[in-house]
Amino acid sequence: MTVCKWIGVMGTMLGAFMAVLDIQITNSSLADISGGIGATTTQGSWISTAYLIGEIVTIPLTAYLSRVFTLRYYLLVNVVLFLTFSGLCGISTSLGEMICFRVGQGFTGGVFIPTALTVVVTMMPKNLQTVGTTVFGLTATLAPAIGPYIGGLLTDTVGWQWNFYINFIPGILMFIAVFVAIEKEPLELKLLRQCDWVGIATMAVGLGSLIAMLEQGQQDDWFGSEFIRTCGLLAGIFMAVFTVWELYITKSPLVHLRLLGSRNLGLSSVIGFVLGVGLYGTIYLIPLYLGDVQGYSPRLIGETLIWVGLPQLLIFPFLPLLLKKFDVRMLVFLGSLLFAGSCFMNSYMSLDYAKDQFIVANIVRAFGQPFTIVPITGLALATIARKDAGEGSALFNMFRNLGGSVGIAFLSTIVTRREQFHDTRIGERITAYGLALQDRIATSQARFIVKGFDPVTAKQQAYGALQAVVQRQAFIMAFNDAFLIVGFSLILSAIIVWFCKRPAQVAVAAA
Repeated sequence: MTVCKWIGVMGTMLGAFMAVLDIQITNSSLADISGGIGATTTQGSWISTAYLIGEIVTIPLTAYLSRVFTLRYYLLVNVVLFLTFSGLCGISTSLGEMICFRVGQGFTGGVFIPTALTVVVTMMPKNLQTVGTTVFGLTATLAPAIGPYIGGLLTDTVGWQWNFYINFIPGILMFIAVFVAIEKEPLELKLLRQCDWVGIATMAVGLGSLIAMLEQGQQDDWFGSEFIRTCGLLAGIFMAVFTVWELYITKSPLVHLRLLGSRNLGLSSVIGFVLGVGLYGTIYLIPLYLGDVQGYSPRLIGETLIWVGLPQLLIFPFLPLLLKKFDVRMLVFLGSLLFAGSCFMNSYMSLDYAKDQFIVANIVRAFGQPFTIVPITGLALATIARKDAGEGSALFNMFRNLGGSVGIAFLSTIVTRREQFHDTRIGERITAYGLALQDRIATSQARFIVKGFDPVTAKQQAYGALQAVVQRQAFIMAFNDAFLIVGFSLILSAIIVWFCKRPAQVAVAAA
């Protein structure tokens, strides 16, 4: 393999890393960004939602558009647009501007994820593709882990705007790599006449409405909100029309859904969906817990999550060798079990469970994640033709990102509902006639009196302090439940992987 091709592969990998990083980099800084553009914390959640909408809509379009405009020009134009939207996000002064620019950022950045995997399959020789998929897996698991740390560090030191300006460094390097290494090909503009416009429209409305519903559902009380009901209705109708249109009506489908009939791609997409729940779900839960329960700053949250990222750098160099030596299904199985085990370790948190207590579980998670995304990516494309690699990559990555959105929405609901449940159950055990409660209230009241409160106000303050402790404990128990659910979902993915064909068996069949 020539040096030029290596430059092309690493350039596209840098783009995939940048695209995934931008999903998470703003998460630990949403409060600062919201304040900077004059939005409330609740409205600020649209900063993440807008990016996800743009990204998940563009991923299925990538295979088709890269054929029309060729991979080289398609990537070059999207790099320029992505950097433009990144700069505009940094100078946004209102929520409306930020949402528009983040959608544009997601729509252009989402292109980099499936094209990176396509480049691996089409440009690298068969014996080196395990190296390529390993590097791709690094972008998928390392970027979410270090995103909050980078975002928090930048916000605390130079300002939240650098969450977006930081993209110019890898973006320029990617542009140079693609310009130098990806070969020129003739444009296929005639394919535009065969464009599946119905498919594009129905998919865009359906997926966009689905992501908006999932991301905003918990904040808007789900179907108690007219906005969420409208999004749900649009998602149901347009996704159903899109599926029927692509499978049975159009002769030139935008997305080759029939590829999901391939056992490995279909099952791997399901596993990717579950892994997306685990990967993005844990990166959502840990910052939320540390911020809401422990009162951590964005920088401290990032320093806690960095332990999910750094140990992976020790594992990835050995992955290509392991992929050749062992059944990849076994690697996914063991990785999923380790990942699940780390979640079970986080399901026993208490009031003093904070940064230091997360280290062991995060290291276990770091050792498990590389053995999930990397092997399952190769397994997904093992049984489909080389010419279908782009479509297969797009479908797999769409399911993984969709799993992340569904997982975050589901876990957000679980935390809220279970907190209410545990608060009620704890309240049932606390009675005004209990001697332990009376002693606690009396002691707390005495402290408030010493601080200058009158006896009546001091007693009210004592009951308020007790309620805060109960609520905090209820929140911790709710987070425990959420981690438990993620753990069991990962056990499910460990079981499903054994229904995939072993790549060696695939090779024999092809021969």
